[in-house]
Amino acid sequence: MQADSSWPDPRPALNPYRASSRSKAIWQLINTLVPYAGLWYLMILSIQHGFSYWWTLALSVVAAAFLVRLFILFHDCVHESFLPSKRANTWVGRVLGVLVFTAFDDWRLSHLRHHVSYANLDTRGFGDIWTLTLREYNQSSKLNRWLYRLYRNPVMLLGFGAIFNFLLRNRLPGRKVQHRQRMSVVFTNLAIVGVFLVAALTIGWQTYLLIQLPVIWLAGMGGIWLFYVQHQFEGGYWARRSEWDPLRAAMEGSSFYQLPTILRWFSANIGYHHIHHLNARIPNYRLPECYNDVPAVGAKEPLTLRQSLTAFRLKLWDESQQKMVAFP
Repeated sequence: MQADSSWPDPRPALNPYRASSRSKAIWQLINTLVPYAGLWYLMILSIQHGFSYWWTLALSVVAAAFLVRLFILFHDCVHESFLPSKRANTWVGRVLGVLVFTAFDDWRLSHLRHHVSYANLDTRGFGDIWTLTLREYNQSSKLNRWLYRLYRNPVMLLGFGAIFNFLLRNRLPGRKVQHRQRMSVVFTNLAIVGVFLVAALTIGWQTYLLIQLPVIWLAGMGGIWLFYVQHQFEGGYWARRSEWDPLRAAMEGSSFYQLPTILRWFSANIGYHHIHHLNARIPNYRLPECYNDVPAVGAKEPLTLRQSLTAFRLKLWDESQQKMVAFP
């Protein structure tokens, strides 16, 4: 259901929740990195001792879930919300960036652009899912319509998209970046190569690839799916620049993805995405607290796991109806 524009503004009430906790952040790093490393150790043993590769793949599913969680912690560092210190956020984010195959400074620039441009039809193209309006689609060439349909295909978006984004696209700097972002990509790439060389000399490059490729692929699919349903869902919001309202963009253009407890833990509360877009400086571990304490953000209608499965049929924004629609 499309909400009206009379949302009470909860942003002033959210400011007290911006305070980061060093102890909570460190505990999140421990309870994510230690199990992730343990799963890697078990997968290495499973290959070296000749167990069926299916056991390795089964463990890789769990490892991928931890890698998704690591990416959300990396994401918090990008917003300087994870730790109290800006310097600590930067360096922890850069280290985590190597694990999630994403350069910290480069991704930070594109993601912050996303935060000031999401749901704005006139500033699309930075860190978001390719979205056309119905009129743009109808006026496009046959080739562009075919490419858009291919991009929007779930198999391509999740399956190929995970490999393309994390193994290929992230190896190059984004558009309109400066020297710092370019060097961030260079150093991240060098660190990834360094990890590969160490692995090749210790466990063997074949073992490394047999583990790393399914883990990054599955984690990439999970991450893309989460990002997709955060802004592509029934009853969403898009507007032209002259009418764009940041409050409506947060409350209507960002979902509250109501996940089961275990999935909410692995996704580090990113499902409270409307709160995140209201105030990106709130750390992930305080988002549930905000939701419970501030009635205005609790008024957001949740997107359930079952409802989210229908999101892939929504392909285009119909400006006349003000809603996402399927292909004509």
